[in-house]
Amino acid sequence: MPRKLIKVTPSRIATWMDCPRRYRMAYVDRPTPPRGGAFAHSTLGAVVHNALRALFDLPARDRTPDAAAALVGRHWKDDGFAGPTQAATYRELAGDWVAGYVAETDVSQDPIGLERWVSAPIGTIVAEGRVDRIDERDGELVIVDYKTGRSVLTTDDARASQALALYVLAARRTLRRPCRRVELHHLPSGTVAVWEHSEESLTRHRTRAEEAAEEFNLATDTLHAGGDQDVLFPPNVGRQCSWCDFRRSCPEGQAAGPQVEPWALLARTDEVTKG
Repeated sequence: MPRKLIKVTPSRIATWMDCPRRYRMAYVDRPTPPRGGAFAHSTLGAVVHNALRALFDLPARDRTPDAAAALVGRHWKDDGFAGPTQAATYRELAGDWVAGYVAETDVSQDPIGLERWVSAPIGTIVAEGRVDRIDERDGELVIVDYKTGRSVLTTDDARASQALALYVLAARRTLRRPCRRVELHHLPSGTVAVWEHSEESLTRHRTRAEEAAEEFNLATDTLHAGGDQDVLFPPNVGRQCSWCDFRRSCPEGQAAGPQVEPWALLARTDEVTKG
């Protein structure tokens, strides 16, 4: 019998590489163990993504900086923030980020896809995921990923991103058009990190994804056959345990250090500057 292809998403692979125990709790255990509460930086990122998606639902003539800032307010949530004052500060900051982005970026063309799900068999896996934005430029697809984190991103970040590479592989098969270019749009700094993949670089990313998929698939099958979950899915203890969703179900993670406040991973308002 032919081997069944393993479905992978960037988040599934990243979770496995970050901590096998967290992978088990997120993707294998049923019922799923309780997760922690919302984090402010995740809320902020989701609001910005939703505002930019809604912007492209408007007619091109209405995609103005003011409209973009207003969409941030419309999609805003206070989840994870220290209180109304902090939430209001970051709501205004996010509005400035999105307005500045629209002022400096050509948003007149309709993307090929917004929050588009792509999925395609590639080697021994089915690579799939939801892409923030897919543009078409000069007959080729371009993968665009929005970022709102603390750090200004570089070409190396775009080149090394396995998520973006998998999106390229899936998008070119799903949409049947050439695709090589990936872009990380970092809204806090107003910078764009770009990389154009070669077939060799995409093959390297695919191979690493296949290796990870084989590892977590084997561990899952062995667990279902009666294997020891702590041997198959050991915890990877580190500073990331302080903000892990499953911290309450992991004694080793709790012992690694104190839990951070839900707003601790926000960039300070003076941390990012325009590039």
